[in-house]
Amino acid sequence: MKEKEKKTDFNYHISGCLGFLFFISLIIFPGTTSAQEVSASIDSASIKIGEQIRYSIQVETSPEELVVFPEGETFSPLELVESLETDTLRQNGDYRLLKEYFLTQFDSGRYVIPSQEVLIGSNSFLTDSISVEVKDVVVDTTKQKLYPIKPSVEVPPGFRIPDWLWWLLGIFLVGALVAYLIIRKRKKTPGEPQLPPYEEAMAELEKLDKSQLLEKREIKEYYSQLSFAARKYLDRKIYDHGLEMTTNELILYLKEQKQQGRLHLNDETIDDFKRILDRADLAKFARSKPDVITAKEDRSRTQHIIDDLRASVPEPTEEELLADEAFFEEQSRKRKKRRVILGVLIGLAVVVIGVTALIATKGYTYVKDTYLGHPTKELLEGDWIRSEYGNPPVSITTPKVLVRGEVEMPQDVQQMMVGNETFIYGSLLSNFYITLSTIKFKGEVNFDLEKAVDGIYTNLESQGARNIIMKQEEFTTLSGATGLKVFGTLQVENPISGESIPNEYVILNFAENGGFEQIMVIFNENDQYAKEISERIINSVEITNINE
Repeated sequence: MKEKEKKTDFNYHISGCLGFLFFISLIIFPGTTSAQEVSASIDSASIKIGEQIRYSIQVETSPEELVVFPEGETFSPLELVESLETDTLRQNGDYRLLKEYFLTQFDSGRYVIPSQEVLIGSNSFLTDSISVEVKDVVVDTTKQKLYPIKPSVEVPPGFRIPDWLWWLLGIFLVGALVAYLIIRKRKKTPGEPQLPPYEEAMAELEKLDKSQLLEKREIKEYYSQLSFAARKYLDRKIYDHGLEMTTNELILYLKEQKQQGRLHLNDETIDDFKRILDRADLAKFARSKPDVITAKEDRSRTQHIIDDLRASVPEPTEEELLADEAFFEEQSRKRKKRRVILGVLIGLAVVVIGVTALIATKGYTYVKDTYLGHPTKELLEGDWIRSEYGNPPVSITTPKVLVRGEVEMPQDVQQMMVGNETFIYGSLLSNFYITLSTIKFKGEVNFDLEKAVDGIYTNLESQGARNIIMKQEEFTTLSGATGLKVFGTLQVENPISGESIPNEYVILNFAENGGFEQIMVIFNENDQYAKEISERIINSVEITNINE
């Protein structure tokens, strides 16, 4: 149980109190000086947020002395609301002066009104510092529902389509275009309507008569066109493989169809068809050249063969017509399905090629993080915010707004400071963790940053960090503020899984403007995007000089 509480405390206190608990031994406070003639008081040591405190300074002095009361921002971290006119009373020949101020604060916490300087003649007197507690306003949850405070967010200019969606859309458009071009190429080029098989065969023969191939003694071309006209008619009307089969295969098919009663052909027609096809084969492949008279006779026999083939085909029955219609519909459906499958395959091929090209050029990690997402990569590429935090103020650029956090400080530490503020993003177990803490001291402080390093190491180790490797070097901001940079690696145990998480850390420490400022960044050791974020944050740190 104690071990679990120890891990929980580490996750809580690491948000801002690193390095603060050792301030007692490092800081020497000068004593404040006051006189009996000057005193300060408040009407209440505890107020709610936004309420006002009446702060009074009373001075007893002789009438000839000039008294100057404090004005302006000397009451920080409290805000001056109103300064009343001085009230003067005569008492036993002396004057008693009463100066009243109204102060307020809009953040809860414990604050210290610093000592105020009052000038009486040529002498300076300091009042005592006074502690004030500012409490949250208690809300009756039985009457008013409570909702968590939403973090500050950047309002986008409008709806923004993710980059990966544009890439995916482009790939699909390219795939669709390629599929369209392939399908279009497979379709027949639109032209004149195709003639019926018989009319087309007669047109081919008529075209052959007008070609004057015989007069030019181009016997090979003549027989090639002659046999093609007969084969094409057979292919379209009787057997859809008529253009592919050899002469012997085609004649054998016709004889089988005759024997089975499907074609009413006589043997003489089949024999004439075989002789013409043989002569055409010899003319095309053996360079045989039949005489012109034989060629003309073969042309007439070819027309008779086509007429006999036309007459030999019986008229289809109604059942055959319906079967053919169903067959053609099924074929059409299959063609459409093949086109869809082809389009999908082409699209997938385009996607695979695109992803492969990206991986080959950009690397697998880049493609995975860009299109599947990565938390710290999204932080790195998002809109960054520059803001000022704390007192003394620290300017810093971060990927997200830092949220104010509460840190419980020991009572003795509270007596050493005017106030402290802590701002946080993330948690120690997340991919990225940022804390920014400031402390405002009373009076002038001799603060040793070198000793702060030992305090940081001690606190990290006492809160559960293990295998701490620590290095340090001087760090100077662009504006010239000098501090101490502590960096290295550490391991933290996940309280749920028990896994040891390797982390890197960078801690900047400054002692500026009468205070102490600390910026801490912790991130996963193997996260390259987190390293870039850390470098950008550290290089953006500036300490605002409140004396300028």
